[in-house]
Amino acid sequence: MGRGKDMKLSIPEIEIMSPGHLACQGCGATLAFRYAIKALGKKTIVAIPACCWSVIDGPFPYSSAGVPVFHTAFETAASTASGIKAALEIKGIGDVNVLAWAGDGGTMDIGIQALSGAVERGEDIIYVCYDNEAYMNTGIQRSSSTPQGAWTSTTPVIKYKKMPKKDMIEIMVAHGIPYTATANIAFPEDFIGKLEKAKTIKGPKFIQIISPCPVGWKFSSHLTIKIAKLAFETCIYPLYEVKDGIYKVRRPNKKKGINEYLKMQRRFSHLDNSEIDNMQRWIDSKWQNLIEKEARSVPAEKYESPKSTKETKTTDIV
Repeated sequence: MGRGKDMKLSIPEIEIMSPGHLACQGCGATLAFRYAIKALGKKTIVAIPACCWSVIDGPFPYSSAGVPVFHTAFETAASTASGIKAALEIKGIGDVNVLAWAGDGGTMDIGIQALSGAVERGEDIIYVCYDNEAYMNTGIQRSSSTPQGAWTSTTPVIKYKKMPKKDMIEIMVAHGIPYTATANIAFPEDFIGKLEKAKTIKGPKFIQIISPCPVGWKFSSHLTIKIAKLAFETCIYPLYEVKDGIYKVRRPNKKKGINEYLKMQRRFSHLDNSEIDNMQRWIDSKWQNLIEKEARSVPAEKYESPKSTKETKTTDIV
């Protein structure tokens, strides 16, 4: 990128995360954290439960995060972040971002109770799920975020996962929180913009970012960004946000079929054409449903309740 007088960097130039981490080559979760901390800045405290990032960060007393990190139990990312925020408020510190940074297992399975409780209470935290679609740190076991058709060590080829992944975004939307979004490491400007927006909003914020895992998804590490981009272009992993109930969906220039995406990952190599066709129909249906949600969602100030066509009669209660 050029740096003439009229040129401007599209993402923050500052590097807070250090290169001395312990991630696998091509790890999407590492790139996701690098972008997240660029957006939030050094005035951030991070709660990390048991997950890949417990290892990536480095052994005590070293840390590659570049900001204070509180390592906590698998199920407690949201409750720990809530406690950190409460402590800051007691001290009268209001300019520090509190970030819960957890994988899909620690979010959608083991940590969903604490997360649901935190957002229901209206805790002023940012919760990011880096979604690599399995328990990668402990041996590639199936999570509820594992997609339909995928191999894992607990759903081997003869028993691969038959059900679609849990729709955590819509679960968070159903809680009525002020801001929910998806993000993608192949689109850093979009991801950073969403985090910058989230830190200006009071209350709970939830962002789920697709983080391809070369080891668990079985692809060569140089394909991480290409696969992440295909996830968006095929609408397998849509990019959208829901702010105060209003949907805003980013559309690919040309929607692609899922074949190329699946064939680049050996976790799907056992699927035959009929199974891929069934998955394609499911993805198309989900995408159409999302577009319809966007069309139906309107700002509250523009909503007019339907007028009754019948006169309302009142009856005395005896």
